[in-house]
Amino acid sequence: MKFIVLSFNLLLVGLSLSCKQEKNNKVLDESTVLVEKNTNHLISIDSLIANLEDSNNNQVMVVAHRGDWRNAPENSLQAIENCIKMGVDMVEIDVRETKDGVLILMHDEAIDRTTTGKGNVSELTWEYLQTLDLQDGIGHSTSHKIPTLEEALVITKDKILVNLDKSYEIFDKCFKVAQKTGTVNQVIIKGAKTRNEVEKEFGQYLDKVYFMPIVRLANPDAPRMVEDYLKDSVPVAFEFTVPQDTIAFIEQFDEIREKGSSVWVNSLWPQHNGGHDDERAVLDQTIYDWFINNNIDIIQTDRPQVLLDYLRSKNLHK
Repeated sequence: MKFIVLSFNLLLVGLSLSCKQEKNNKVLDESTVLVEKNTNHLISIDSLIANLEDSNNNQVMVVAHRGDWRNAPENSLQAIENCIKMGVDMVEIDVRETKDGVLILMHDEAIDRTTTGKGNVSELTWEYLQTLDLQDGIGHSTSHKIPTLEEALVITKDKILVNLDKSYEIFDKCFKVAQKTGTVNQVIIKGAKTRNEVEKEFGQYLDKVYFMPIVRLANPDAPRMVEDYLKDSVPVAFEFTVPQDTIAFIEQFDEIREKGSSVWVNSLWPQHNGGHDDERAVLDQTIYDWFINNNIDIIQTDRPQVLLDYLRSKNLHK
């Protein structure tokens, strides 16, 4: 009788160990799948550059405005890292210069809105700025610090393209930082400038970094400005501001792409896209179809994960 009870107990122990092992294997398998799923969104910088330079493929590039600022403070290192992890193609960051010549990430002239301090960047020292914390989108203090441009470019190296906004006037200094960090090939600069202005003011960098003209379609001279660029020096892309979706020039986007320039339109706010903006798309993702149907292949967004998910569902993004 004791032998039977002992045998039964051993059987229960064996079954328990077997179930535990099976559970552990299942957890391991699920973790492996999760890792594989995440790494599928890590695209080489060579692939990102090739996609940027190809205006005729069917892939839509996603640009995160000030990083993933809904889940981390805008222009923070964490906001950039989040973009890299989710598979964003390009991150837009804003560059300003401190009183003592340090290049930092900050959108506004003043630090009041996004930090625990006050004052204009140009009147403050880097030593002082390092004592402050960044605030989140609703004004709460966080543990994140103001990053330098160098710190930001280091974490983007070979991982994501970078649009340096507000950097046109100080680009000589930005370029030195890009050289130091080995990220020159990842940098994109934009400006609402004519071709003649760009060649005069920015000419020494045109064969080193990507320059995109900003064209406001409400401007009567917009068609002539585009034609002038396409005639002599086709840019990698144009950024268009589209206040109304009835503007006839939209019909020329496909022709512009055929000539070698991609078409960038922001989904940030209604005035950029004739009312087809991110906040509407959160409620109805088919809002983004307006961009797809109008041959727009670069979209800057405040909702990068929402846009990525939708594009991937339509096989328009890896």
